[in-house]
Amino acid sequence: NNPDGIDIKDTKDKNGKPLDGIAFHPYYTVKDTVGLAVFLFVFSVVIFFFPEMGGYFLEYANFEPANALKTPEHIAPVWYFTPFYAMLRAITFPMFGLDAKFWGVVVMGAAIAILFVLPWLDRSAVRSIRYKGNLSKLMLVLFAISFVTLGILGALPSTPLRTALAQLGTAIYFLFFLAMPWYTRWESTEVVPKRVTK
Repeated sequence: NNPDGIDIKDTKDKNGKPLDGIAFHPYYTVKDTVGLAVFLFVFSVVIFFFPEMGGYFLEYANFEPANALKTPEHIAPVWYFTPFYAMLRAITFPMFGLDAKFWGVVVMGAAIAILFVLPWLDRSAVRSIRYKGNLSKLMLVLFAISFVTLGILGALPSTPLRTALAQLGTAIYFLFFLAMPWYTRWESTEVVPKRVTK
């Protein structure tokens, strides 16, 4: 584990092995085996005892008989799509002669696509959040809060207040990424140590 973000290949011993590195076996194989065992245990408990997970894994609507004469008031997406669904619903105004639904789909797609360019957006000289400036830490906290809020709002039926909150959350979500090239370049960072610390 290297939370400092230090390139361990810079400091090597006389045999050419990194001083701050450890052998893959047995250290990483044992760690990964324990992680796999814990995952399989939790996975088995969910699958065999709580497959619906309160309606978030298997939605309650799937257990109701279909009724072609009645449309449900609210059709919530699966839990891992709820933040992006909230962004889709947050766009309520037409732009450039195109409908709000079109721009909602564009925003939802852009919210996913922007994750792929994240490595090129971060212009900071340091890798670890431990040594980044306060502005990066603040923006990360705001991003996390907005993402969780969007996830909650996406699972709930739409109201004017929830739509306004989703619009604010969407703005903060995109602000985190679009302002990143500037706030990561201009902020003052702490000095990164030469070796991995304890």
